[in-house]
Amino acid sequence: MSKVVDTVTDVLNPILKQHHFNLFDVNFVKESQKWYLRVYIDKPGGITINDCALISDELGQKLDEMDPDPIPQAYYLDVSSPGAERPLRNIAELKQAINEYIHVSLYYNVKKQKVYEGTFKKMDHENIVLEYNHKGQFRNITIPIKAIAKARLAIKF
Repeated sequence: MSKVVDTVTDVLNPILKQHHFNLFDVNFVKESQKWYLRVYIDKPGGITINDCALISDELGQKLDEMDPDPIPQAYYLDVSSPGAERPLRNIAELKQAINEYIHVSLYYNVKKQKVYEGTFKKMDHENIVLEYNHKGQFRNITIPIKAIAKARLAIKF
């Protein structure tokens, strides 16, 4: 992590704790000659625009009060939700998604498919179980965790 991300995370955590929000991610990137400090927050039930505005105001104020300035260059502060189809980046995030509708892409075929979408039913140390719709019938599939290339929450249509 960069020094800016570390500093912002340290300043941000008490603010989020006070409001019962979770930190999903922080990144500080340069795009087209402009710097962006992006903060992704979450909470059970999801984040609203008012939640984002509240955290943006409080974080911005705390950063502005710091001396020396932890981010001396001009930047844009962007506070948002990680999104309805946020990635599930590790085992802890995967565990939190039990009973959610998810999309998984696999490194190799499992029962002749490399992509599944369905309700995440359970997991153990080696596998996850998804309930998915196969030609109008709901079926369970056991997928080895080591086979998962990417996983994310998904919107069920």
